[in-house]
Amino acid sequence: MSASDASAAGHTNGGTNPAAAARVVLITGAGSGIGAALARRIAAPHTALMLHARGADDASRQRLAQVATDCTASGARCATVFGDLAERGAAEHLIHQTLATFGALDQLVANAGHAQRQTLASLDPDTFTSAFAAMPAAFAALVRRAMPALETSKRARVIALSSFVAHRYRADAPFAATAAAKAALESLARTAAAELAPLGVTVNCVAPGYTRKDHGPSADNATVWTRAAEATPLGHVAEPADVAALIAFLLSDEARHITGQVIHIDGGLTLG
Repeated sequence: MSASDASAAGHTNGGTNPAAAARVVLITGAGSGIGAALARRIAAPHTALMLHARGADDASRQRLAQVATDCTASGARCATVFGDLAERGAAEHLIHQTLATFGALDQLVANAGHAQRQTLASLDPDTFTSAFAAMPAAFAALVRRAMPALETSKRARVIALSSFVAHRYRADAPFAATAAAKAALESLARTAAAELAPLGVTVNCVAPGYTRKDHGPSADNATVWTRAAEATPLGHVAEPADVAALIAFLLSDEARHITGQVIHIDGGLTLG
């Protein structure tokens, strides 16, 4: 999907007048998992949500439409937009679409991403390049384009979703490209935190551990989730809502003095 698709696919769904929105929040990867759980958690009157998904197939588009419908039912004003953030220009168009639709952007949650098991020995250049394009490069482009809007907001927040794979390295669970991309993402987020702090903008990373999926090949694989729970000191994997609760707090006024942090929510997975 091209960058032009990313700017043209958005549409609004009910809700209040955008001028009345107390905050405008952009969530990437909002069609499922953590992104969808977060959207549903923070949806409320006087909140405007730009919900993004890659939209690679009809099922993906339908999932995002359902999230938007649920959020609208909670009183939020919603718009949806599709695009592959790994493609050049897509991130900038996503910010443009948000500003064109709502006239502001207060909070950015860079949640879109993926984890791919791959050893360093089998790592091919295309996979490595793709991981960096979709995660740290897309994040940097989103933040750069969003900076002027964030600087004028009184509730400016940026959250990037990292992962335990950037902190826990095991030969039997290799994530060579993903781990490198997520580590780079964390570094960029801390750079952004330092640069934007004088403007009152907070930037933080959330690093989940094993988190249950609601679709995909492993979603119903009981063996996979049993092993993940056994590897987690607390004895269970996270639900998307667990991670969404932490992100919602970091977006709140109560978290205004937290910035430049990587906060783990992994059941103790990275303790040792």
